[in-house]
Amino acid sequence: MRAKVRAGSLALVLVAGALLAGCASDKDELLIPDEPAEKIYNEGLTLLRRQEPEKAAKRFEDVDRTHPYSEWARKSLLMSTFSYFEAGKYDEAIASGRRYVALYPGSQDAAYAQYLVASALYENIPDITRDQRKTRQALDALEDVARKYPNTEYAATAKKKIEVARDQLAGKEMMIGRYYLEQRNYTGAINRFKVVVTQYQTTRQVEEALLRLTEAYMALGVVSEAQTAAAVLGYNFPDSPWYKDAYKLVQSGGAEPQENKASWISQAFKKMGLG
Repeated sequence: MRAKVRAGSLALVLVAGALLAGCASDKDELLIPDEPAEKIYNEGLTLLRRQEPEKAAKRFEDVDRTHPYSEWARKSLLMSTFSYFEAGKYDEAIASGRRYVALYPGSQDAAYAQYLVASALYENIPDITRDQRKTRQALDALEDVARKYPNTEYAATAKKKIEVARDQLAGKEMMIGRYYLEQRNYTGAINRFKVVVTQYQTTRQVEEALLRLTEAYMALGVVSEAQTAAAVLGYNFPDSPWYKDAYKLVQSGGAEPQENKASWISQAFKKMGLG
């Protein structure tokens, strides 16, 4: 698909300058032919091979601009998305990829375009101490890829990133919950740990969340819920170091871990098939 690069002549450049300045007569007016789409596209590929993805993206955009709605424009829009992603220009990659999906939803490359958008959002995930709105956006986009294209390689990779994003959101809830515990705002802490147990149960954060629920309920004197949290932790994660702490904590109050089947904690794990 590679075409030889053709260089424009000096005469054409001079004519172009005259036309732009309004100095040429109708008789002498000449139109400079557009650069072939394939030529521009291949220049973009060359820039990619030279490890210049941002420049490549600009060249692919030239195809989309000068040859709109052509097959080369479609290919170039996808390649500009990829190039921006490779350049670390994630906002540009997201905009380009979304435009591709909007224009070519039935294309065989739509799955890849959506995956690139989701991956760019994923790369924008902020530090856990900051607002997690972008993490939620990434999670939604990744889940969209997994749902729409379940039998593709993109879905398999998206699922791995989904777990990381979910763990990030759970970690944020844990961070706030720990802060509330330190402030002795036990109800506020329980509400945060409850989110982890009910919404992010398959993440690595859930074991500590059950321990912290044990701690908060013991502090409030709601021993039955503390017993349940510890019992569910022990049943599902018997080798967890968090369970050892939860067991000691319940024992220190003169009780033993014991599951109350009517507790929301027990019900949450039954819904997930873990308890």
